[in-house]
Amino acid sequence: MQFTISARNKKAEEPIQDFLWNHFREIPIDQIDSFFGFTTYSSLYGGRMWDIRKDNSAELSEADIDAMYKRNINLRLPLTNHYASIEEYNENIPYLEKYYRPGNSIIVTNDDLARWIRADFPDYHLEASVIKNIGSLNKIDEASKLYDTIVLPMNCNYDDEFLISIEDKSIIRLFANAGCALTCPSKICYQSISKANKVKDPTLFRCSQDLKQRDLLGMIDSDLEHLQSLGFERFKMLRSRGIGITGH
Repeated sequence: MQFTISARNKKAEEPIQDFLWNHFREIPIDQIDSFFGFTTYSSLYGGRMWDIRKDNSAELSEADIDAMYKRNINLRLPLTNHYASIEEYNENIPYLEKYYRPGNSIIVTNDDLARWIRADFPDYHLEASVIKNIGSLNKIDEASKLYDTIVLPMNCNYDDEFLISIEDKSIIRLFANAGCALTCPSKICYQSISKANKVKDPTLFRCSQDLKQRDLLGMIDSDLEHLQSLGFERFKMLRSRGIGITGH
């Protein structure tokens, strides 16, 4: 069982070792494949908001990344913006070059962006973001032609019939735990965050749920032993809301 772990809301000045102990101490180090989070700013970020109110919204510092590499933990870059032009891609090439090494990954929503990265940086592992909403065998088959791994929507964890029907389970990543995206009625946040991060304008953020309502939902853990028994080994672990380790 291998985990990629979210550095969401981690402060760059907090050492990665402390962050691991405070929030993910139940996961053995040798089962942590990678961390994903913001490093230096990129207009291609999506999924979560780059906080322009801070002098530095990075979650993973260069010291963190060095410490990760020493422990054979890789870096995953969340370039999940819906929108990308070839001109913008070219502007981000120095960013892509900075973190280019075997084992590191890029999480992508825009297929054109994935193709450009594949052509110029073949050693990056490309993962299809959950934002792509790949929830059928046909979509998995199509995505596997471009991406190395595919993250399934959170609700798929509860559809054993569908999970069993997936022929190549080695390319699939499932959520180990879930937050508000599990029950969100529309997921309008993703596109709005893509636009907001592009121009650094947080007023563009939109959500279909009241903030208090989202916080009250907390986190839900999946039955990892059951999912592993179905043949799945790759999992994505989110940080719990508030203080403490993952779960309720």
